[in-house]
Amino acid sequence: MIPDVAERIDEHNGSSSDSDDGKSTLFDVKEKTKLFGRRRSVHSILGGGKYADVMLWRDKQLSGSIFAGVTVIWLLFEWIGYHLITFICHFLILSLAVLFVWSNVASFIGKSPPNLADVIITDDLFLCIADCLRVKINEAFLTFNSIASGKDLKKFLKTIAGLWVLSLIGSWFSFLTFFYIIFVVLYCAPVLYEKNDDQVDLFVDKAMVEIGKQYAEFDKNFSKRSLDVHFLIKKT
Repeated sequence: MIPDVAERIDEHNGSSSDSDDGKSTLFDVKEKTKLFGRRRSVHSILGGGKYADVMLWRDKQLSGSIFAGVTVIWLLFEWIGYHLITFICHFLILSLAVLFVWSNVASFIGKSPPNLADVIITDDLFLCIADCLRVKINEAFLTFNSIASGKDLKKFLKTIAGLWVLSLIGSWFSFLTFFYIIFVVLYCAPVLYEKNDDQVDLFVDKAMVEIGKQYAEFDKNFSKRSLDVHFLIKKT
């Protein structure tokens, strides 16, 4: 993405010098582009259907229920100090008690007992899940080996910087709070972006242009220093 931004910087600087008023043409470029180069609606990018409706809060009752449920679980574990095993056991006790009472009382009140469907994991489903996990794990190992091989210094530095930032963020919050923050961001960002996509696209585009400038300057200085060190080593 950075090289594309660098090219946009050159086009932007060239067009600015040729314009009569000297103003930036970034706004004109922005009218033709969208965030991450998207050409479809947010709803279609999310896959459409019920899942996209939930993520974009078009079914407010279901979306609100999911958000409230996750928030309650976070409050139970993080603020009240509930433990996972205790929570699972209490949930199972409550579920079994309700189903047991319902099954025995249903005949007395003239209601049908609960129809509990048999949950069976088939061999094909289990093998499919295992195969997907195997592919993802292999991809992770290949990526790790590619970064650690030393062939791409820029990718190595980006990875180290990303892990360092992630470690700092992890030291500020517990794992559950960090997971909850990610959930809130991913759950609320699509609907907020859909309602304010023009403003967000403009802000991100300007930010990427600025990042591209800083990256180009860093790459220039880094390359210059690398050449100087190589020259000194060769000279000695």
